[in-house]
Amino acid sequence: MNLTKQRIVAPIVWALRHRGLAALLCAAATVSAPLAATAEPITLKLSFFTSDRSHIYQNSIEPFVTAVNNEGGGLINIQVYFSGAISRNQAEQPKLVADGAADIALIVPGRTPERFPDTEVMELPGLFSDQRQASLVYTRLLELGALKGYSDFFVIGGFVASSESIHSRRPIKSVDDLQGLTIRVNNPIEADTIRRLGAKPVLIAINETTEALMQNSIDGATFPPSVLFEFGIGRVTNNHYMIQVGAAPTALVMNRKKFESLPPQAQAIIRKYSGRWLVERSAMGFDKVDKQTTAQLTSDPRRQVVFPAPADLKRADEIFAAAVENWAAASAHNREILSLVKSEITKLGGAN
Repeated sequence: MNLTKQRIVAPIVWALRHRGLAALLCAAATVSAPLAATAEPITLKLSFFTSDRSHIYQNSIEPFVTAVNNEGGGLINIQVYFSGAISRNQAEQPKLVADGAADIALIVPGRTPERFPDTEVMELPGLFSDQRQASLVYTRLLELGALKGYSDFFVIGGFVASSESIHSRRPIKSVDDLQGLTIRVNNPIEADTIRRLGAKPVLIAINETTEALMQNSIDGATFPPSVLFEFGIGRVTNNHYMIQVGAAPTALVMNRKKFESLPPQAQAIIRKYSGRWLVERSAMGFDKVDKQTTAQLTSDPRRQVVFPAPADLKRADEIFAAAVENWAAASAHNREILSLVKSEITKLGGAN
């Protein structure tokens, strides 16, 4: 008999010989103690399509991973697979989690609009005052179960980046200069907005845009300031038209069945660092990066940074309002979702 078996069997034999409850309890404690001490933590695989140096990771994922791993101790541990080690394809991330190939992933709903049709409301131009407000509304709608497509997931956090501006290799000084340009967009709603502004939209993933610009297959791209340089777009564009054409939502999601299979203590730890806790930290971090990047752009004499003139802003607002109404008029369901969003915006306004 090996040493491990002796450690387990010997106390039980001793207890049976003495035929006492106290002895049996003592034996059970003797057996369970070394087993508990050697139990391995539950490892959760997190798929992420780019690197740990990205602002997306540092602001929207790393705070959650660090907090859970620190408090989880020997109970749970999140292991992050960076730079597409599981898959770098953004459109595949929801399926990876739903099928169990990854336990957690950051998804971009705009890349699979057929799966997340209601999330389009978060992409509409001109609705939100800033990314914090948009992200809190998005997370609240997810908590209410108001958006289609998320039933397979426990949503850790919903994020909406700051409004995207247009960064181009060609000078853009007004809305008129957008006519005929080919512009990369994040999602179909943004494509509709860009089309209404007179440009030709092309749907391209964030990590494929720099190459498209270098190959001259597009003239410019929509991005918030925070990710302009980490994906290389800032290196190949030097004209920045700060018109704010909409935003790109992302969500950190976990396989729901996997979440529900965890011990209650592990579930409680994940819940503790999800929702508003994570969203507030993400918004604060991105706001700082956006301000720093905008200041960097405006102070660089090699760059042309243009903020729309009042006449262009009025014209854009009219276009944005038409885009929102067009989406709402498509169905009674869309109208209901838009009303819910406006209600949540009002609630947040009253709370601030």
